[in-house]
Amino acid sequence: MARVTQRRRVTRLTADGEVRERADVLAGEEPLEVRVNSEPLSVTMRTPGNDFDLAVGFLHGEGIVSGWDDVAQIDYRSGIGADGQRDYNVVDVTLAEGVRPPDPSLERHVYTSSSCGVCGTSSIEAVQRESRHDLRSDTTTFSLTRLLALPDLLREAQAVFDRTGGVHAAGLFVPGRNGLELTCLREDVGRHNAVDKVLGWALRERGVPLRGSVLQVSGRASFELVQKAALAGIPVLSAVSAPSSLAVELADDVGLTLIGFNRGSSLNVYAHRSRVSLDDGSPDAEPLLG
Repeated sequence: MARVTQRRRVTRLTADGEVRERADVLAGEEPLEVRVNSEPLSVTMRTPGNDFDLAVGFLHGEGIVSGWDDVAQIDYRSGIGADGQRDYNVVDVTLAEGVRPPDPSLERHVYTSSSCGVCGTSSIEAVQRESRHDLRSDTTTFSLTRLLALPDLLREAQAVFDRTGGVHAAGLFVPGRNGLELTCLREDVGRHNAVDKVLGWALRERGVPLRGSVLQVSGRASFELVQKAALAGIPVLSAVSAPSSLAVELADDVGLTLIGFNRGSSLNVYAHRSRVSLDDGSPDAEPLLG
């Protein structure tokens, strides 16, 4: 989709006085309105592409759908942009028969920025939903060496970032013949959107719960990302930056292994250290500190 990136003329200024006009490539950012049974639910700013996965992944995180079978139909609603072309910025999800629609009192009807995730909700109680999947029963372990390799593997697969330098990424890794293998990568201007696109893909592929997997993200680990991972049955969330205090509390509570500051040479384990083994296979050494 051409709208994933856009070209723009910019002026480059340097400290030594050079002034030069050149072309630059920007990450696309447009609003996406998500409707359920033709009723508006939320608006998010996103990078166009994988919109159906984004919508279903978002609804899964909100506790509205538990799987792709809860969706009877999903399509774009006609909309005409300023250029006179259809803009594909409204997705309507029709729920399957018997699936309860969102409680009108919980509908946000608010602008959701590409970075805020759950800004429209009013309290922790409104967003902390119980996962259908028991993460504590997933005792899969992952070697430190393989976990440290994930940020580079994610970065190497980021085609849009290579062109723009302006998008986040989320990647789902599962054990394979050559260690942890990337099965799905999504990029977006919004951290939460990238994760929702991955989880929407997994729901469409009937892969949830995602037992034995690792979700690697390019930014920080927020409460919302821990919640989304837990709801999808992902036992390990790894981030290249810091987690929030509430993210750590939630991870500890639901049984999710939370990793932060994974920079390729070291990482911090903030919750459920037992899933991380050293190269000798032992998970019982001193806590790992970055």
